[in-house]
Amino acid sequence: MMPVLTEEQIITEKVKNTKLQHIAIIMDGNRRWAKEKHLPSAMGHQKGVEALKKTLKACHVYGIKYLTVYAFSTENWNRPPEEVNFLMGLLANTIKNELLELDENGVRIKFIGNINVLNEDLQKILKDSEEKTQNNTGVYLQIAFNYGSRMEITNACRKIAQEVKNGKLNIEEINEETISKELYTSEIPDPDLLIRTGGEKRISNYLLWQLAYSEMFVTNIYWPEFNKISLAEAITEYSNRIRRFGK
Repeated sequence: MMPVLTEEQIITEKVKNTKLQHIAIIMDGNRRWAKEKHLPSAMGHQKGVEALKKTLKACHVYGIKYLTVYAFSTENWNRPPEEVNFLMGLLANTIKNELLELDENGVRIKFIGNINVLNEDLQKILKDSEEKTQNNTGVYLQIAFNYGSRMEITNACRKIAQEVKNGKLNIEEINEETISKELYTSEIPDPDLLIRTGGEKRISNYLLWQLAYSEMFVTNIYWPEFNKISLAEAITEYSNRIRRFGK
């Protein structure tokens, strides 16, 4: 008699069968969730942190190797100063409070984006978390903070141009791999699946190069409500698609 698989085992098998390694998420809807519940925006962002913890744990259970999340874009500086300050403090406190558990669970943390413009205390917290977890072999968590994909690609082009100027690289040698190596995400494969919560259907300057052939899954669920079941639904839909990569 064939053993009956649990839901977790079924989802894990789908991940294995589809070779799904990397999920990228646009965590949208924190403020709308709070507004609908007549709560301050801060509560939405705090609930968003809880949703990220649940999603990260689900990725571990399902066998997802890489998770990249969009936490703060270069355009988010245009939000009210009090909200920006709150988000900076929320990131610092979250990393300090959760780092021990993340490390014990084998999570490797990396921040992508222009981190150097953040205040020195926050920079140190982020860099310390990267150093502490750099040898971990569990889920590789990339947090895009003060990130903009156009900025990322522009900086990559500048680095390549400088190498050409210095005579270290010939123009004829520039190819897709050359550019990919200069991006923040050079160490890991491109996302297989992009999930956007909150119902909006746009990429919002997120991983423009890396998402060239990623599958997209948009859900109307606001990010604070996203959980293990939500992730399972996205993976299930992904498993039913055929990726052709333009062929």
